Amino acid sequence: VFKICCPRKNFYYITMLRDPVSRYLSEWKHVQRGATWKTSLHMCDGRSPTPDELPTCYPGDDWSGVSLREFMDCTYNLANNRQVRMLADLSLVGCYNLTFMNESERNAILLQSAKSNLKNMAFFGLTEFQRKTQFLFERTFNLKFISPFTQFNITRASNVEINEGARRRIEELNFLDVQLYEYAKDLFQQRYHRTKQLERQRDRQRRRGERRLQRDHRGHRWPKQEGNPEGAVTEDYNSQVVRW
Repeated sequence: VFKICCPRKNFYYITMLRDPVSRYLSEWKHVQRGATWKTSLHMCDGRSPTPDELPTCYPGDDWSGVSLREFMDCTYNLANNRQVRMLADLSLVGCYNLTFMNESERNAILLQSAKSNLKNMAFFGLTEFQRKTQFLFERTFNLKFISPFTQFNITRASNVEINEGARRRIEELNFLDVQLYEYAKDLFQQRYHRTKQLERQRDRQRRRGERRLQRDHRGHRWPKQEGNPEGAVTEDYNSQVVRW
């Protein structure tokens, strides 16, 4: 989630969402190379979670070299449903205290909170739709990028070969993210088509206005006068010559 401001100092929260399986595999490869989030405080309701509320998945300094199976087997792995958790209001479910309410109720509240917050954002994008994301961003904030977004379909995640069983396991671990992403894709397409429609309407209005101005300009170029049309034109021409 990012925060941007406009010239009037209004702040807008925006975010980018990604296909849950690709995002999960990308984070696994990132962690496998030694990345950690040790400096993250995970603040919620004014405090960080206790070690009992948020245990670590590895004993050492990092989780370098972790296999995909080990990554999936850690029940405390924050990679699971990360997009929902980052968008939802965790205070509604007792933050990281899993004993605050039953799991099904907690999941339902988190998903609904994430959907609501996403819908209320002025803008969000999808990494799988770079050009449409750029279009919506530019129209939403009246900004223009100097170059078009590039769609990279070959990523570290796309280079990972997994079997169907592993894919299903990742989808199960990220079942909230899967539901959020389906909702996000539908909402994204609605916003895109609506913005396109409004832009076409404005273009049509602009073209009609231009044609009207052209007709008015042609109509006022030679004012019509009573009497003989030929004489009127000659008289008007002669009067213009005198003025010149």
